Amino acid sequence: MAIKRGDVVSHSGAAEWGVGKVVEVGDTRASIHFNDGIVRKISSSHFASLQPAPPASFMPLVPPEQKAAPKTPKAPKTLKATSARQKKA
Repeated sequence: MAIKRGDVVSHSGAAEWGVGKVVEVGDTRASIHFNDGIVRKISSSHFASLQPAPPASFMPLVPPEQKAAPKTPKAPKTLKATSARQKKA
């Protein structure tokens, strides 16, 4: 199968991946973002395992451009009081 960027495909040997959208095509491999949220690199020797899929069937768990929410900053650490012994040393 000849593939190009934007094609929606499924891999006949890995149904658990779901449907994928081709995000990049090179001479030796293609990067495909599958419904399970993982972008996989498929070698051109395995392009025959890719089958066309309906465009509406591509629904990734996490879109590649979506970033994780920023982390909440932790409260600053409080300084421990130093004892008289530590001050002399």
